[in-house]
Amino acid sequence: MTAEHPSLTIVDHPLVQHKLTLMREKDGSTARFRRLLREISLLLGYEVLRDLPLTSRRIETPLEAMDSPEIEGKKLALVSILRAGNGMLEPLLELAPSARVGFLGLYRDHETLQPVEYYCKLPSELAARPVILVDPMLATANSAVAAVDKVKESGAQDVRMMTLLCAPEGVRRMAEAHPDVRVFTAALDRELNDKGYILPGLGDAGDRMFGTK
Repeated sequence: MTAEHPSLTIVDHPLVQHKLTLMREKDGSTARFRRLLREISLLLGYEVLRDLPLTSRRIETPLEAMDSPEIEGKKLALVSILRAGNGMLEPLLELAPSARVGFLGLYRDHETLQPVEYYCKLPSELAARPVILVDPMLATANSAVAAVDKVKESGAQDVRMMTLLCAPEGVRRMAEAHPDVRVFTAALDRELNDKGYILPGLGDAGDRMFGTK
């Protein structure tokens, strides 16, 4: 957390920062970008899930019985903001393979920079589940705010967002619209350009992940 952005957590682990530098390089291959996104997402995931509530259960080890910790309550809900969010979804499923999964299709109108919804499929009982929204970029935050609106309309109360890069404008927008949503990121970059892209950034994450233009 920072004094200016109390709902923002920047994961400054050396491995995260090193891998992010490699991702930013414009000449990196699609395969390398995908691999690095997966690796960073695993590292970010540990921080996003750090304070999940625990209970204990009686088990038998090969040597004796013990009360051992396990995650309490309903399974997590992971919600990918299509399409780029899918690159962060799969690594989280490695950490939490029993999580329920939802998808929100939102694209940004390049003229208005406003989100347009084209698909929505969410898990049930969101009120009883921690909900993790994933999208590599928090730029204007218009799509992210719309995604939080949607999951809250479906009952979600504990909502967190995991992203690769943030712009200050996006962090402020999210904090104004949803001050209870914690955002976890690898870096807070300088600003947005007039097209709504993060500077210095790394380009369009979806295009770089899928090899499209």
